[in-house]
Amino acid sequence: MEYAFLGAGKMATAIIHGMVRAKVCAAGDIIAACPEPDLLESLRETTAIRVVTSNEEAAASAGIIVLCVKPADVEVALAQAGRALEGKLLVSIVAGVTIAQLRSLAPSTRVIRVMPNTAAMIARSATAYACGEGVSSGDKEVAEAVFSSIGEVYPVGEKLMNAVTGLSGSGPAYVYLLLEALSDGGVACGLSRKLALDLAVQTMLGAAEMVRETSEHPAVLREMVTSPAGTTMAGLSVLEAAGVRSAVIEAVRAAAERAEELSGK
Repeated sequence: MEYAFLGAGKMATAIIHGMVRAKVCAAGDIIAACPEPDLLESLRETTAIRVVTSNEEAAASAGIIVLCVKPADVEVALAQAGRALEGKLLVSIVAGVTIAQLRSLAPSTRVIRVMPNTAAMIARSATAYACGEGVSSGDKEVAEAVFSSIGEVYPVGEKLMNAVTGLSGSGPAYVYLLLEALSDGGVACGLSRKLALDLAVQTMLGAAEMVRETSEHPAVLREMVTSPAGTTMAGLSVLEAAGVRSAVIEAVRAAAERAEELSGK
């Protein structure tokens, strides 16, 4: 089974590295196309995949096409691939571009729309995918194999993909902001910058793992930490008064709405 990547940016590179590392296929079964020779050469050197500058050439040599370009470049990339797409599985990680829009540009393809996040770079992505008409169980297995190589995979209906974009697609940025704030709080209380950041990172990692390992709702675990009239209660009172909970909810909603706007709805 051969894979063609149209686009060779950071996310495409992360997926290719994951596939090679997890032995989803042999490196020689992957070809990537990009107009930047230096980027392609770097990718070839680190993964041993094949590289070309032509989208049509890449698509012609593979049965599975992975679309990893910017939203504004989708129409051009698919037009360049042209008839080489006919009858093939098109897997798109492009934010905001719907299955219907992809099918209108590549009518004879079977389409799976995917939303990974930047943690793919360390094989810790939260990835959701939605399938279009005609996608077979075998096609789904292909998508799950590819994206399991970079983290956890969750099937959803396409109507939920913008919500996924708002939550897990944009979510790493929210987490980094919270980490930065936690660290700054430690520095404000006298900790060194490095120690404050190390403590903040491990605290967030540990808290997330507690949710995963115990299967408890976060509210239950929060109550376990919160003693009456204690230090945690004092801190939580400030966060609630500042509207942090509602601000995070609105951030997810705003990002989801922006994804909807990008899709032209």
